[in-house]
Amino acid sequence: MANSSLYSFLFLSCLVLALATKAQSQAKPPIVNGLSWSFYESSCPSVESIVTKHLKSVFKKDPGQAPGLLRIFFHDCFVQGCDASILLDAIPPSNQSERDSRSNVGIRPEAIKTIDDIRALVHKKCGRVVSCADIVALAGRDAVVLTGGPSFPVPLGRRDSLTLSFAETGNLPSPFNNTAGTISTFAAQKGQKFDVTDVVALSGAHTFGLSHCSSFSDRLSGKSPAPIDQTLLKNLKTTCPSSNSPNTANLDIRTPNKFDNKYYINLMNRQGVFTSDQDLFSVAQTKKLVQSFALDEKLFFDKFANAMIKMSQLRVLTGKQGEIRAKCNVRNSGKKSELASVVEEVFEVAQQF
Repeated sequence: MANSSLYSFLFLSCLVLALATKAQSQAKPPIVNGLSWSFYESSCPSVESIVTKHLKSVFKKDPGQAPGLLRIFFHDCFVQGCDASILLDAIPPSNQSERDSRSNVGIRPEAIKTIDDIRALVHKKCGRVVSCADIVALAGRDAVVLTGGPSFPVPLGRRDSLTLSFAETGNLPSPFNNTAGTISTFAAQKGQKFDVTDVVALSGAHTFGLSHCSSFSDRLSGKSPAPIDQTLLKNLKTTCPSSNSPNTANLDIRTPNKFDNKYYINLMNRQGVFTSDQDLFSVAQTKKLVQSFALDEKLFFDKFANAMIKMSQLRVLTGKQGEIRAKCNVRNSGKKSELASVVEEVFEVAQQF
């Protein structure tokens, strides 16, 4: 009888421990800066399903928009924070938008339009309560999930910026950087501490998408310090007869339209298109991570998801900061223009049906 009670006690203890461990493993990572996991629970509970449904349709017709949307998310968060400043058209007196920067060469206008289409659908359903910045974040997440990558929660509640910064686009990670330069670029971001694992995991976003010849001109000219597979080099030179050619090349030669870990396998075979990518396999500090992610896709997915959640919280505007734009490419400016934008928005949505 005593033994039976002891066994029952031990069984229950193990069960409680297992459930606690499972709950801990499923716990959402910490969030900062006033964001919330349930921000639109009352005001727009269907926002995520609207984004996902629309993007499924978009990617079916144009899979290249997935990496395009993820790039917009990355490049938005690295300039002023995740505030949709990348979507703003030029603002006087500079008359330059962030998209005019050399660092943003190749930002797809189709992806910009997709974000604005989603904004129109969401605002039609819920009113103007969801920011363009949150739509950019959700679209970036779904670009990963819908192409085979990991699913992860995105904290919401961002507001849209009133300003943009052409100057800060110079702080974006450069494809010409060596590993030390790439790590320094991430370390310079205020509000989050990106470790080396985060850097190598986020670099894995280059597992799909295209790049213009100008972004790997050093590889073509032989000025890159990182080694390159000769067959890849020959193919890149065929694609790019000159460094200023408007042509593009796949960043992942194995599965260019799928989010997976083949990017790391490419690096192990000296098939990284960018110097910043290939050099990760040339430095002891990052080489082990490249090997680990190449061998274990789940490990890569877990680390990528965690790093994305961290990045999505960079210098966000919340509460009464910023605004919720009626149109993602322009600031709100008074009641008259806001009314006009709402009328225009309804007309946009009507045209889609």
